[in-house]
Amino acid sequence: MDQTRSATAVWQGDLASGTGVVGGATGLFSDLPVSWPSRTEQPGGRTSPEELLAAAHASCYCMALSGNLGRAGHTAEQIETRADVTFAKGESGWSVASSHITVRARVPGMDDSAFQAAAEAAKDGCPISRALKGNVQLSVDATLEG
Repeated sequence: MDQTRSATAVWQGDLASGTGVVGGATGLFSDLPVSWPSRTEQPGGRTSPEELLAAAHASCYCMALSGNLGRAGHTAEQIETRADVTFAKGESGWSVASSHITVRARVPGMDDSAFQAAAEAAKDGCPISRALKGNVQLSVDATLEG
């Protein structure tokens, strides 16, 4: 069954000095402040679409990796993922250039080569990665811990 999730944003002012807020329809996050400088300079206590994209990518990746591990007969004790989304100015203007995943996991009984394969497959197969593929450079650095 298809699922739709929603978020809202309100903006006031011009691009350079204006500010806005973003929130999710669930109410789990609301009135998160955003601004242009939080995208192109220092966050200054505000979030950005790229930070929200990084959160979406990291959480989606964790779920995809967990699913891959389960299909291989393994259950992770813990998967810790960081997504670093780069917002860069190119010839055609600003765009999301890359999303780099760094993942560390404890998976009892799994060897490193099988873990690396599962990690790479999660990079290519998670729904957020698939949405970005072809437009954003995707990479993963995976570490299997003791």
